[in-house]
Amino acid sequence: METQHHELLDAAAFLTRFDAPLSEQVSPDWLQALLSPGSEGPLTTGDDVRKAVRDLFRVAGYKPTGRGKPASEYLVRAVSESRLSSINPAVDTCNAVSYHSGLPISVVDAELALPPYRIGLAGEDGRYIFNRSGQEIRFEGLFCLYDSEGPCANGVKDSQRTKTGDGTTATLTVIWGTTALPGRTEAARDWYLRLLHRLGAGTELI
Repeated sequence: METQHHELLDAAAFLTRFDAPLSEQVSPDWLQALLSPGSEGPLTTGDDVRKAVRDLFRVAGYKPTGRGKPASEYLVRAVSESRLSSINPAVDTCNAVSYHSGLPISVVDAELALPPYRIGLAGEDGRYIFNRSGQEIRFEGLFCLYDSEGPCANGVKDSQRTKTGDGTTATLTVIWGTTALPGRTEAARDWYLRLLHRLGAGTELI
């Protein structure tokens, strides 16, 4: 994958293939347990991680506050308030790793997001619809995943156009890490892959 160089960006991306559509799969108890308050994983987050991620988001003028804050911050709050329920193995694995690592993570349907893929800073094209209600998010100056049709994911909200659904069998994941947290992106990715392999999914680094 082509990735725009920046001294703070430390992104990791990989493809995952499941052996059945997500609608036919249920997250096992051990995965759902990782979404509970007080659950333990190989990574823990804190104020230092939160600050480093926000600094990454600010590099080109984006303001990571209010509704535009990193998705990982929503997860920390949702888990602490026991408001995060199981969705499917693909989303639950993403949420578990993001919650424990403190890093925002995007997961899109790899059959809806069509190559070539690249990661770069959004310019004036930094907007898309992010939910079924047609609400739009603007993200000029934020690092985003682009497919052949334009921006489709970032560390705040992913595009409705490429979101996973019941029929999803393959996903593309991007971990939005920062060099200010040396080794954290790699550790999060490696744990993520171990969880997916435990689920019986196949993965490929890109």
